[in-house]
Amino acid sequence: MIIEGSGSGAEEVLPPTIQKLMKGYNKYLRPFFGNGPVTVGMSLDIASIDTISEINMDYTATIFLRQRWTDERLCFDGNKSLSLDGRLVELLWVPDTFIVDSKKSFLHDITVENRLIRIFPNGTVLYALRITTTVACSMDLTKYPMDKQTCTLQLESWGYNVKDVVFYWTRGNQSVSGLDTLQLAQYTLEDYYTSESEAVYETGNYPKLIFHFQLRRSILYFILETYVPSSALVVLSWVSFWISQSSVPARICIGVTTVLTMTTLMMGARTSLPNANCFIKAIDVYLGICFSFIFGALIEYAVAHFCTLHQPNAANAYMYGQEMQEREDEMNGIVTSIGSAAALRARRREEMLSRAGSTSSPTPSDNKEEKTSSQPQSGCAKFLSVARRIMCFLNCCHVENPHYIDNYSRLTFPLSFIFINLLYWTYYLYF
Repeated sequence: MIIEGSGSGAEEVLPPTIQKLMKGYNKYLRPFFGNGPVTVGMSLDIASIDTISEINMDYTATIFLRQRWTDERLCFDGNKSLSLDGRLVELLWVPDTFIVDSKKSFLHDITVENRLIRIFPNGTVLYALRITTTVACSMDLTKYPMDKQTCTLQLESWGYNVKDVVFYWTRGNQSVSGLDTLQLAQYTLEDYYTSESEAVYETGNYPKLIFHFQLRRSILYFILETYVPSSALVVLSWVSFWISQSSVPARICIGVTTVLTMTTLMMGARTSLPNANCFIKAIDVYLGICFSFIFGALIEYAVAHFCTLHQPNAANAYMYGQEMQEREDEMNGIVTSIGSAAALRARRREEMLSRAGSTSSPTPSDNKEEKTSSQPQSGCAKFLSVARRIMCFLNCCHVENPHYIDNYSRLTFPLSFIFINLLYWTYYLYF
């Protein structure tokens, strides 16, 4: 048997041992054909995980895939294994293994194709490949950037079902190596494990091996890049509370600048994420909270300035307070005078009844006249009481001094922001 050299075209004769093995060998028939399935053991060595993309929801990894199986037709005498050129794999039967969710894969070929073939005396074949593959990974970005992602690498047989080929991990969870020394840019490897399963299709059940690995995103980068600047902008917007309300350009400049800067920060935070998604991320919630506080600080000045236009200075505010007090006193005087007049009339009526009690009793027409005369008086008293309550309510809603708005804001805005931050970080870190 001969094999053609790819470089010079010269024919090279295979060694006698290989010629003996290849004599009558049919690479199109699997081992143990007609005598049960062939078992293929697999192991992985993760050389690197280059990129993990949230936009495309995939990751790119370079792996060493090793497959072992026994081919009874390749048994030979001796106690040493045969290491063959990778190009001789074309003469042997090999499993039709493929990566299920692979978007793009290639076999390294510098300086030659990175394949290894080793045959042992008992017919065991070791077949190793160096592959770079881009694999789809479904991600839940609801808690981004405090999220955990679980990705998988699934290996299946393309054409041989479970009656022909059986896959298994050679050493269980220890079949995957290289992860202990793996360094990732934004992630930390938390856990990994292997499992065996079957893929069910219309054409039958096929063997499947799954490698699961869990990644936790490192949040430090996002704290420095997004959370700290957005929080600083919120604090900067509070500076306007200590600026005089008469300094309109200064307060408007701070409010508009912080709003525009926050808008730019929100747009920049979304550049590394999918443009169309159906979930709100944790970072979107925080940026929305910060934008609300910044916009609220701008609205606060608008309200305070509007109140200042109606009460330009503190003297007018004092005069307004005095005027409201006089109105309240006037209302109290009216109600008191009405009550006194009613009491005086009642006292006079009692005196008249006591004088006339010995001679005659009051007629029904007199009682009716007294009731009709007292009803308008009680109705007027109720109306004035309701009017007094309305005036008190309007007095409570009215800001006597617009400077109090800034004083209240200096306390309520920071306390509210701290409280919402506690709720935010507690929920997304522990729930």
